[in-house]
Amino acid sequence: MNWTEITVKVDLKDTETASAIANMTVPYGIYIEDYSDLETAAWEIAHIDLIDEELIAKDRSKSVIHIYISECDNAAEALEFLKERLRAENIDFIAEAVGVNDADWNENWKKYFKATEIGERLAIVPSWEKYDNKQNRTLLHIDPGAAFGTGTHATTSLCLELLEKISAEGKTTLDIGCGSGILAIASVLLGCESAVGVDIDAQSVKTAKENAEINGIENRTEFIVGDLAEKITDKYDIVCANIVADVIIRLFDNVRDYMKADARLLISGIIDIRADEIERQAEKHGFKIIQRCVRENWHAYMLEYIGGNEC
Repeated sequence: MNWTEITVKVDLKDTETASAIANMTVPYGIYIEDYSDLETAAWEIAHIDLIDEELIAKDRSKSVIHIYISECDNAAEALEFLKERLRAENIDFIAEAVGVNDADWNENWKKYFKATEIGERLAIVPSWEKYDNKQNRTLLHIDPGAAFGTGTHATTSLCLELLEKISAEGKTTLDIGCGSGILAIASVLLGCESAVGVDIDAQSVKTAKENAEINGIENRTEFIVGDLAEKITDKYDIVCANIVADVIIRLFDNVRDYMKADARLLISGIIDIRADEIERQAEKHGFKIIQRCVRENWHAYMLEYIGGNEC
């Protein structure tokens, strides 16, 4: 089996958080290079104090995380997922795919990204692919480019399945951490009057706008570069946040400011080991779980605000 190796270099202080995100990306495990305590580790492990000069010269202020993606999986999707989560945590990083040129990534998308049926009503279709719509599904055409969100990753597909369960006619959507814009665009195609997407990454916002144009709904969508909802002033019927658990916990503090009285909050991107914590935080901030979905160790929730529990 062939593998793609992704390396991520981060400051030493960010190693723990970055490695946790990396572990969320693939199920195969990761390898971390960290030379900060080289001499001590060499003595404790091998009982030697003679160390190769090449190792001595390594940057002690950085760590390098190695991630391996099998040929059966979408390495491009994994890389963009990883980048988006690191940016959401404000972690400076350098990410590279060993043996793969940047110019090849678009072809990798096309190799691995195929039409995908989501739930009972949606089908995510690559912009370059024809789809035989025998089931008369709502078609969302997308070219993810260099942004996370094809609908194939469990975090996104779970959120889409929750989204299609909401009666969307005439409603408005806010997608926080919009990536390729897939959730905002899907909400409009499912009946919402309009949608706004926000992402900290300018390239993601550019891609989201292009995807809205592909689907002919550019006049009903808006995409903004910003950190979480810092630039948002309106209230919405549906708020989506397909991001990491720590950011969702931060979002709980003020997300109600952007929700109408009977709004639904859809959250995803939550690995199973963080699910209990997210549920406690949701209850603490006055939210009730309406529906819970689980797939491949990922959790997604539909919440409503009932109040009365905030500390």
